[in-house]
Amino acid sequence: MYRSIVFLLGCAAVSYGLYSPSDDVIDLDASSFNREVVNSDDLWIIEFYAPWCGHCQQLAPEYKKAATALKGIAKVGAVDMDKHQSVGGPYNVRGFPTIKVFGANKNSPSDYNGARSASGLVDAALNGLRQITSARLSGRGGSSGGGSGSRGGSSGGSKPGNQDDVIELTDSNFEKLVYGSDDIWLVEFFAPWCGHCKNLAPQWASAATELKGKVKVAAVDATVNTVVASRFGIRGYPTIKYFPAGAKDQNSAEEYDGGRTSGDIVRWALDKLAENVPPPKVEQITSSKVLEDACAEKQLCIVAFLPHILDCQSKCRNDYISVLSELGAKYKKKMWGWAWSEAGQQSKLEDALGIGGFGYPAMAAVNSRKGKYSPFKGSFGQTGIDEFLKALSFGRGSTVPIGGGKLPEAADIDAWDGKDGELPKEEEIDLSDVKLDDEL
Repeated sequence: MYRSIVFLLGCAAVSYGLYSPSDDVIDLDASSFNREVVNSDDLWIIEFYAPWCGHCQQLAPEYKKAATALKGIAKVGAVDMDKHQSVGGPYNVRGFPTIKVFGANKNSPSDYNGARSASGLVDAALNGLRQITSARLSGRGGSSGGGSGSRGGSSGGSKPGNQDDVIELTDSNFEKLVYGSDDIWLVEFFAPWCGHCKNLAPQWASAATELKGKVKVAAVDATVNTVVASRFGIRGYPTIKYFPAGAKDQNSAEEYDGGRTSGDIVRWALDKLAENVPPPKVEQITSSKVLEDACAEKQLCIVAFLPHILDCQSKCRNDYISVLSELGAKYKKKMWGWAWSEAGQQSKLEDALGIGGFGYPAMAAVNSRKGKYSPFKGSFGQTGIDEFLKALSFGRGSTVPIGGGKLPEAADIDAWDGKDGELPKEEEIDLSDVKLDDEL
């Protein structure tokens, strides 16, 4: 059977999706992509799309034609990147549409740069098939390079992990460690003789090291610890169970449906971690500590500069803060920091982020670790800010070095009291003793 070839077209659908069940294009998510594509010997064409992408919408009719033409020869699928960002991440999908060809080695797809037409896609698929068959005839064969697995094998280019970071669970300590913990747990049930388990082992260790302090990563030898394995009905290896944060019991276990590389595991776990954290608070920058808490350890922090209270009274300001809070909740999985300042109160910060002189409200997304920021240039409202944040989430948008190379110290100020602003009272001047010259 031919190995899968996958074209990753990073663009996509309108809100209801570009492809329906009646089309020959197969809809894929993280679980089915790993199962149907990475772990298969089939030939695949796959489009990664975003619902708002115009180029993807233009491509859809040709893509459907290619899917129909390749039926029985190559499988053709699509992934909605707005819903399943983790699927395209390992393949560096950044812009839309992106097309990649997955041949014998699923870990090393090639880019497709041909015509955006059905015939161009079909030609690329057939060329991929010729390459695979030629390699097999010459004895080079090749494997998909994907696969699930555990307990040994190659790391597949993942970051080195420490096997000691994988917690060993047994019949005797499972309840105490897992049920007695408020943490999130990922637990692998494996068998020492299982080839897939051996392949997964370095990926599992790498994920455990990267998730240390955030998510507990553990393993159970199901051939020895038969009580706990039986409790969860383990029949195949490796089987991975997810236990959410908070109180737990046997019924808390959920199936892990992500990929089997360390990157897949880490992204899946961090998504679950983000689901369990409350929405971020949009804090007023009243000191350097507030600014540091919002930005220092975050991938990005969103910093807004709101009009002076005399130019935008309490209702106006609270409306702005409400929009920021709603978007903070929408993007909470990103675990970005959120902060705001009144115009002119943090002048050094405004200068460092190029805000001064452009009017208020204003905003910038800051990566303090890289010393860069992305200025917001759209309409300061829910829709405009959402588009800005969506672009950031896909790695798009221009960046500028922070003035001075790093965020400045913030000034210590009093927090806003939540009230309207008042003009200072004018001082009354007594003119009764003033003698005026009657002469002109």
